[in-house]
Amino acid sequence: MVSIKMSTSLLGRFGVLSLTLLLMACQPPKDDLQAYVAEVKARQVVDIPPIPVMRIYEKFSYAAADLRDPFLPTVIDIAEQQAEQATGSGITPNENRRKELLENYSLADLQYVGTLEQDSLWALIRAPDSTIHRVQVGNYMGMNHGRITAITETALQLTEIVPEGNGYNERDTAVPVVEIN
Repeated sequence: MVSIKMSTSLLGRFGVLSLTLLLMACQPPKDDLQAYVAEVKARQVVDIPPIPVMRIYEKFSYAAADLRDPFLPTVIDIAEQQAEQATGSGITPNENRRKELLENYSLADLQYVGTLEQDSLWALIRAPDSTIHRVQVGNYMGMNHGRITAITETALQLTEIVPEGNGYNERDTAVPVVEIN
């Protein structure tokens, strides 16, 4: 029994060895690969430049804390602003009021298409997106703070506040009715 185990063990080892040799013999030649590796190793190696030397941090002491704040107006600036306000017409747009929807479009983009009478006279305005809006006297439209002052069958009267020089000026404008065919 011992001899059978020994012969199978010896036979198994011999089989593994012969299989390994057989597999090694089946490999293709690697001459081109070895030549490429030799070429890469023969190339001249470029040196990496050294890390630049860091400058030492220099401490800065801010000594202007006692000087005038550059963001506050000076006495001269305040006097100039008051002079500009005095020379202006005193007309200014109300920036605190809530903007209405039709103030997002210029008057050239808006069309007065008709009127509607419900308790009071309403003007019908077509916006560039083809939406019809109704407005009445006192509403605003256009980009120059245009307040509607009168609505007639032929035109819509507005008073605009336009920038002019150092201040603002009022300008009367009319938007004629557009005939729809």
